Amino acid sequence: MATGDKIDKVTGKAKEGLGKATDDQDLQNEGRTQHGVAKAKDAVKDAAGKVKDAARDMTNRDR
Repeated sequence: MATGDKIDKVTGKAKEGLGKATDDQDLQNEGRTQHGVAKAKDAVKDAAGKVKDAARDMTNRDR
């Protein structure tokens, strides 16, 4: 996970918590969105890494 994604996850959770504490639905939703986007980016990066590893394994089998 990239540092920016970690920061976005933490910031999103903080905004969500602050929104809950202050009864600010917009801030809560913004935090959920920011956290969700960071998680989605992380999942895509993990999937890309797995595809890259699988492709490398396939090319190494032929040798």
